[in-house]
Amino acid sequence: MDNNYNPNYNPNYNPNFNPPPVAQLKTNRSLVKTILLSLITFGIYAIVVFSGVSTDINTVASRYDGKKTMHYCLLSFIVAPITCGIAGIVWLHNISNRIGNELKRRGISYSFSATDFWLWGVLGSFIIVGPFIYLHKMLTAMNLVNGDYNVKG
Repeated sequence: MDNNYNPNYNPNYNPNFNPPPVAQLKTNRSLVKTILLSLITFGIYAIVVFSGVSTDINTVASRYDGKKTMHYCLLSFIVAPITCGIAGIVWLHNISNRIGNELKRRGISYSFSATDFWLWGVLGSFIIVGPFIYLHKMLTAMNLVNGDYNVKG
């Protein structure tokens, strides 16, 4: 028997190789498209967009932060009506922080956090355009996170 034989040896193994993700996540979400298609579909497209954001952040971040964001459909159709909308506010706060933490963890230089939700989404509603600015920032942040995930996994 050869003493140099190792059954676990694989000449093609590279410890620095990270395989690409199995699925490619969306990186083309935009404010204008979301608003226009939401108007045409009477708000259904907005539900699809937010559902995609909740699914994508779970796909990208769950193995690193150990958290799971509630799916937007469950939130909007069941939990938020029961809590008179308070769960929706908490959900937006939490997902904004989670997206911001993932941006930092991945080293992406884009500023986004729950502060943006409170400043633009809530207080900005007094100047009418604030929630639109918040939505634009959130969609941009998710596009950046998803783009990085599509490349690095």
